[in-house]
Amino acid sequence: MARKILLVEDDEATASYIAKGLGEAGFVVERADNGRDALFLGSDGSFDAMILDRMLPAMDGMAVLQALRAAGIETPVLILSALGTPEDRVRGLTSGADDYLVKPFAFAELMARLTLLMKRGGAPVAAVTRLSCGDLEMDLLARQVFRAGRRIDLQPREFRLLEYLLRHQGQVVTRTMLLEGVWDYHFDPTTNVIDVHVSRLRKKIDEGFGAPLLHTVRGAGYRLGIDA
Repeated sequence: MARKILLVEDDEATASYIAKGLGEAGFVVERADNGRDALFLGSDGSFDAMILDRMLPAMDGMAVLQALRAAGIETPVLILSALGTPEDRVRGLTSGADDYLVKPFAFAELMARLTLLMKRGGAPVAAVTRLSCGDLEMDLLARQVFRAGRRIDLQPREFRLLEYLLRHQGQVVTRTMLLEGVWDYHFDPTTNVIDVHVSRLRKKIDEGFGAPLLHTVRGAGYRLGIDA
């Protein structure tokens, strides 16, 4: 069953951007643009996590958080705020937030923090110098890629794209994730830049080899992995 996220953000552009990215990642998103509605919706405890802005109309985000915690609602809460001083962070965390992310932010980081909140104590992933998927191998130190022992020459952007896909292998990687994780765009430039680079990368790592590794997931994004 899809996980439910309560997104509390009064800035329409920011809320739409986050909701789009979460929707692409398979979450069910319910939105509130003021503190009063956020408290009402969050009080039933049915959400897997909440993204909460601090500065909200009708009721301040901190007041919402404190009221939820006082009512025994233990939904993991990620505060997302432009208020980023150490004092702001400390106040947010001591008021009951599980994490605190400062605007402007990268969607990939938001996703990573949200995932960790919902895992509740998942072990951190150790740093690696080599990545692999089947007979495809990437040496991060030497900046080299091989498949079935044959070296594959990649342009810097292609290398970065493949590295991102390898680090998320088996998962559906959305356009929003690629735009931020590979191109550092925090908006959709409405170009086919992703499609072009994925097509070039697919030719280099799949053509002339065995089973394809890079798959298009229609309507969602791309996935690197071995199909059963």
